[in-house]
Amino acid sequence: MANKPNIPKGTRDFSPVEMSKRNYIFNTIKEVYALYGFQQIETPAMETLQTLMGKYGEEGDKLLFKILNSGDFLNKVSNEELNDGNSLHLAAKLCEKGLRYDLTVPFARYVVMHREELQLPFKRYQIQPVWRADRPQKGRYREFYQCDADVVGSDSLLNEIELMQIVDTVFSRFGIRVQIKINNRKILAGIAETIGHPDKIVDITVAIDKLDKIGIDNVNLELRNAGIDDQSIEKLQPIISFVGNNEEKLDVISQVLHESEIGLKGVEELRFILDNLKTVGLKNEIQFDLTLARGLNYYTGAIFEVKALDVQIGSITGGGRYDNLTGIFGMPGLSGVGISFGADRIYDVLNTLDLYPKDTISTTKVLFINFGEKEVGYCLPIVSQLRSIGVCSEIYPDSVKIKKQMSYANAKQIPYVAMAGEDEINNSMVSLKNMETGEQSSVSIERLLEILR
Repeated sequence: MANKPNIPKGTRDFSPVEMSKRNYIFNTIKEVYALYGFQQIETPAMETLQTLMGKYGEEGDKLLFKILNSGDFLNKVSNEELNDGNSLHLAAKLCEKGLRYDLTVPFARYVVMHREELQLPFKRYQIQPVWRADRPQKGRYREFYQCDADVVGSDSLLNEIELMQIVDTVFSRFGIRVQIKINNRKILAGIAETIGHPDKIVDITVAIDKLDKIGIDNVNLELRNAGIDDQSIEKLQPIISFVGNNEEKLDVISQVLHESEIGLKGVEELRFILDNLKTVGLKNEIQFDLTLARGLNYYTGAIFEVKALDVQIGSITGGGRYDNLTGIFGMPGLSGVGISFGADRIYDVLNTLDLYPKDTISTTKVLFINFGEKEVGYCLPIVSQLRSIGVCSEIYPDSVKIKKQMSYANAKQIPYVAMAGEDEINNSMVSLKNMETGEQSSVSIERLLEILR
């Protein structure tokens, strides 16, 4: 007996109904991106490991899906190397490519390769799947879609303000209540400097980024393990645990960082963003969160993260400024800032809260019942007319019992069923049934077009 087929853990199939919901998400995000002048690009599913490695920190590198070289991939590996069992060394020999981990690094590579063709500032959006060799759990998948928007070639903080407006607009259209968290990596660098460990900025940010997940005691333990002394850890406690409104937090952190030039620069940038966002009237709360660190190494300025308020799930949007990312590919000095919507998590939130519009699910608006060859011949031109005015229409392909055809309409949640028997044909009419109310009436073809339009 053949083994039952399955799919890899952390991946999913999507039914037609689920795809209708996903397309609603993608189309809503695309529409908002277009409102702000962003243009769409796509990049390959796989990139060279030279492009990917070293851009996500040590933890991120471990989560890259590597692709075996084609052909005889062992021909460059000696028996000694195989027997040694050094997996990292072997991977470097056996794999030259990997599946993309996110869309930002491939975008940076795209900008460097196509610089002469681009008009700066370049505003792009990209909606494609990414892959991470993570442990699957609720809201975390190994294959998932990201919906990114980035601006490169501009240092202006107006870009950050626009991105926050995009986030607010998208979630307002979805009807999801969110909290937008914002911080600045310069502030975090200033904190590291103030507590006496400027060289430990990455260790500090990676640890405090986990505060919500593992608690303050475990964060302190990670800091000790990273070689940070107890006196410095003690200095850090009131900084990361301070509560208050945005203005109060900014005032306090300004005082704490009064001797750190980079820290005060971060405060100045954050104050500009928050002050200007007050004037545009966001529908969702934006909160300055000192514990927000974002684990990726390439952020250098403002960083953002979005949490749903009514569903327990991880971050559903994130991003930030990455001033030096393209420098890794030989183009220094090109500033960038971007956000990424986690489409799969947004999908789960919309499902949990049942926020999809009714017309998202149903694609076909009317099904014509198949009574036989003569009746189909009468209905085909009507169906063509309906399709020409944008009404999604079907004729059931087989002349089978009407009960089966009605069940098909119900299963697909088709709101109308049209029938044409001998009487309707003789009078140039159609019998139209509303599947939700059960009402049925005989209408002219012109009236049918009006009702379904």
